[in-house]
Amino acid sequence: MVQLHRFCRRYDRDRAEWAGAKNAAQSIAEIASSIAVEPKFTTPVSDPTSFEEIYKAAEIPPAPQGYSILKISHMLESEHLRNLPSDVKKSSILVALDAAGVDVKEVIQDAIRRDRALDTYERVQQRAADDLEARKNKENSEIQAQIDKYVTEQRAKIQSNNEEVSREKERFTGWRLKKQQEEKKISEAVGYFVTENPITTGDVNAPPPPSKTTQHS
Repeated sequence: MVQLHRFCRRYDRDRAEWAGAKNAAQSIAEIASSIAVEPKFTTPVSDPTSFEEIYKAAEIPPAPQGYSILKISHMLESEHLRNLPSDVKKSSILVALDAAGVDVKEVIQDAIRRDRALDTYERVQQRAADDLEARKNKENSEIQAQIDKYVTEQRAKIQSNNEEVSREKERFTGWRLKKQQEEKKISEAVGYFVTENPITTGDVNAPPPPSKTTQHS
């Protein structure tokens, strides 16, 4: 009988806690549904690192008696409450709220408003970053296309220059062969009249020939 009694008490306690948690969840859901999912920013935010500026731009209303969720967070981190058990912290905050005539529901609303303002501004910044990336990627693609076009054109010019040089070298080589043949004929004809032939038949850049002596008949 004692064990049965203990089991029944435990069952009733667990059931009450589950019911309380369910009611609390429903209450939070109702509070959240009463607040705009995405707040409107009526003024630009010049400093994204300033959360206060973000809250102001989102027009979050002043907390009753100044008891915003940020003040509650500050109170919880104070030297008076920081090291106390969680249930004692909770009770102390509720006592302070009650003394100030503030409903904890209003504090929760303030927390939800601030959270949604931050989430909305995050999406705004994400869109801005995505738009910037898209614009810069397009700009980079255009620059790369210009670079590729320029490189292609310059490579074509280099190729054209090399081909022109090759053609000129080929022409000059052919001409030089004909020149040597012409000089050979001249040299052979002159050779009948001189002891040392003055005619060059080799490379024009070769050292100059020695002085020439005319053959007398």
